[in-house]
Amino acid sequence: MKQHKIFIYGKHAVAEALLHAPQAVRKVHMAPQMDDRKLRELIKKTGVVVELLDERKATSQVEGGAPHQGVIALISLSGLVMPFENFFETFSPTPDTSLVFLNEIQDPHNVGAIIRSAAAFGASAVLMSTHNQASVTGAVIKASAGTAFSIPLVEVNTVQQDLSKLKKAGVKIYGLAGNAPRSVAEEAFVAPTMFVFGNEAHGIAPAARALCDHILSIPISPKAESLNVAASAAVALFAWGARHPKALRKKEPLS
Repeated sequence: MKQHKIFIYGKHAVAEALLHAPQAVRKVHMAPQMDDRKLRELIKKTGVVVELLDERKATSQVEGGAPHQGVIALISLSGLVMPFENFFETFSPTPDTSLVFLNEIQDPHNVGAIIRSAAAFGASAVLMSTHNQASVTGAVIKASAGTAFSIPLVEVNTVQQDLSKLKKAGVKIYGLAGNAPRSVAEEAFVAPTMFVFGNEAHGIAPAARALCDHILSIPISPKAESLNVAASAAVALFAWGARHPKALRKKEPLS
């Protein structure tokens, strides 16, 4: 990640950060009129430093002029996004393990939406390329509806090396492509699984595609040419989750 800190905004996002990743929250800026009692109690419980919200600065801290609801938090990315090496040290896959790899996805809203789907359908972690990839920002957190704080986020610096380690650990890697003869609806997903989702325009990069064990397609009506990457991710993860109900019931420990 190029930046070391980001700002998140809104009551829900800040509450999720304090509940699930308090180690990443460095400071909370709060307007005096912010009257959410539960959020104030949560801030007090975690002991995070609180400062008065400066409305003049808030416009530069909030992306796209989104409403901040009187609360903005400073997040350290080093406390939220872990290096692949740290993740892999304790990685013990089972047949009910699924991972998501974001391979050069550039729209922050797609990144956030895929993180949300990964959390919803029982994925164990979301891995992200550091090359040509939209980084974690306030917009990503907002699009994820705060779930970015409840699922491990992992940086992948060397795609070939890191994905090869996962393959050696027994993970089957699946790419998504519209013209693949093998359908995601028919796949059994009996082994630990990783889904690779590629760039909005160019798809999966060659280095990652070469490591895929299988390329899957999503059957759609000819009325539509394709699905966007966030929609494709939701469908693929649903198909996996339908075969792994245990993953939908269990709560992954946070790293």
